[in-house]
Amino acid sequence: MEAFLVSTFAVSIGEIGDKTQLLALLLAARYRKPIPIILGILIATLLNHTLAGLLGQWVATHISQDVLRWALGLSFLAIAAWTLKPDEIEEDGLAEGRFGVFLLTTVSFFFAEIGDKTQLATVALAAKYTELTWVVAGTTLGMLIADVPAVFLGKVASPNFPFHYVRWLAALVFAVLGLIVLLHLGPI
Repeated sequence: MEAFLVSTFAVSIGEIGDKTQLLALLLAARYRKPIPIILGILIATLLNHTLAGLLGQWVATHISQDVLRWALGLSFLAIAAWTLKPDEIEEDGLAEGRFGVFLLTTVSFFFAEIGDKTQLATVALAAKYTELTWVVAGTTLGMLIADVPAVFLGKVASPNFPFHYVRWLAALVFAVLGLIVLLHLGPI
């Protein structure tokens, strides 16, 4: 259960102001179809984070505990630093096409999440925790916690939302996770 809770909290906080959350705002403002957008986010996140989690599990079984501890600790610290940099997203190239908003959202989110800090956090969390299902469920729920309100609020709330405070909180969460791993305060 710890894997689920930590994964949910880390990703829901880390996703605030992230490019995929901005993508959710953009899609919602442009197409005004919340259900297909939310379902697209769900499917894309499940696929992407399952692949990331499998990579994290592979890393955990093929790398020595000392190297893994340093890699995880430093990756969490790097994600903390990366979280402080606001993301931007270009509006060009987002055409609904003949397959609709659901497929557009699914494909856009899947590719936008590749190499993103929440995907890398999923790799690191899956390497730290052996419960892959709980990590993927937690990171997916974390994405939905952050992105579903963005879908419903569209551009109305985004200019007034204190993204910079949330980014600092997210950076703190990832930094604490990194220090815990580096100082070996918990199991790897």
